[in-house]
Amino acid sequence: MSFTADRLLLFGATGDLSQRMLLPSLAALHADELIHEDLQIVGTARSDLDDTGFRNFAREALEKFMPAERRSGMAQFLNRLHYQPLDATTLEGYTELAKKVGGTGNGLAIFLSTAPSLFEPTIAGLQHAGLAGNDVRIGLEKPLGTSLETSCEINDAVAAAFSEDRTFRIDHYLGKETVQNLMALRFANILFEPIWNSNYIEHVQITVAETVGLEGRVAFYDDAGALRDMVQNHMLQLLALVAMEPPTDFDATAIRDEKVKVLRALRKVDTSETVTGQYRAGAVDGQSVPGYDEELGKDSDTETFVAIKAHVDNWRWKGVPFYLRTGKRLPERVTEIVVQFRCIPHSIFGSKGATTQPNRLVIGIQPEENISLSLMAKVPGLGRDGIRLRQVPLNIAMPDAFSGKTRRIAYERLLLDLIEGDQTLFVRRDEVEAQWEWVDAIRATWEANELKPKTYGAGTWGPSAAIALAERDGVSWHDE
Repeated sequence: MSFTADRLLLFGATGDLSQRMLLPSLAALHADELIHEDLQIVGTARSDLDDTGFRNFAREALEKFMPAERRSGMAQFLNRLHYQPLDATTLEGYTELAKKVGGTGNGLAIFLSTAPSLFEPTIAGLQHAGLAGNDVRIGLEKPLGTSLETSCEINDAVAAAFSEDRTFRIDHYLGKETVQNLMALRFANILFEPIWNSNYIEHVQITVAETVGLEGRVAFYDDAGALRDMVQNHMLQLLALVAMEPPTDFDATAIRDEKVKVLRALRKVDTSETVTGQYRAGAVDGQSVPGYDEELGKDSDTETFVAIKAHVDNWRWKGVPFYLRTGKRLPERVTEIVVQFRCIPHSIFGSKGATTQPNRLVIGIQPEENISLSLMAKVPGLGRDGIRLRQVPLNIAMPDAFSGKTRRIAYERLLLDLIEGDQTLFVRRDEVEAQWEWVDAIRATWEANELKPKTYGAGTWGPSAAIALAERDGVSWHDE
């Protein structure tokens, strides 16, 4: 919908996500005058607070999680905040919530950051209180289900009150600057698109590595595992952006149409093309850490690591493997995409003793945002004993390339787009369901073959079988 909301309703307003991301993001948008001065923000949760209590809560969160230099006009921002306690499971409190919101005004945006089990009663409550009309849009934080079946149930409940053009499913990776830059890299430079296919690309690697363990997410993570927590959403969205065809325009429909085509073209994964793992005690960053079973307090078959060899069965990517890898308690925190190009067909330097290596494009997403393209260059010298070639990187560090530009966290962009109604960086229902269909098939294969996670030491790059998954194709994971 084209309206810009003048009211924002935050469910889960006293939760961890709100403290770390949502409130700092909104405060930053306020400081930079990117949200209208009339925008009012109403928080709701079970916590028994009033307006003053919520403003004090928000002040503490901003002081803890927001850089001091970005807290300009914090007092004025806090005055935007209001609060209404609510038990989302019953209808009784929604009428009072609607009074606090003050109607839908020129337009209401709702951000739903709650457990998936609360989605259906929350939608019912919003309908009951008149907060689900055509001048209301809703943003949904993941997880959106635990399977295709449960995802459809959630989507059906949402669709009963909110049309697809008023539903904003959030994958915060899509708000990251370098992820958006991936489209600029591909579609704003004639250098890459002609060679972005199986004729020139040998394989693609996507790694999302974490050094942390459970971090207070014990119940959720043991029910989810790495495949549902990371692959189903973040990693498949990155894969889709790498593999998609050029959209006809930079708008939500065109971009999401092309992503869906990629997701539907994913080949069913064979058992030999996946590896699962679960970390045991070890050391990360020089600190001893317990194993997953110790943190959990019981034995579990939940995977904390997964590696997958995926294929996109279409014309562009025929025969090109996509290696996906994600895990907890790995040696470093890094999210990156590696595009490995093929070798040159013939080297004219062989007779001079020189060897060549294929070009490689590395797109770093976090913790550092950068793009690096390796090129072959001649080592300086007279060459009396032959020519020597060496791989040299062409680096673009995004913060350095755009000095003076504020480095924003993903939720700043996503919240602003929710308020203004731009769906480009949000996930459409058919995308979510295509992702779940592929992931559910992998889990079904694991269960049919009684596949159990292999153990790996915390601080390593996962089970040795994950290395073998790539090396049997002559591929090495990009770990340096």
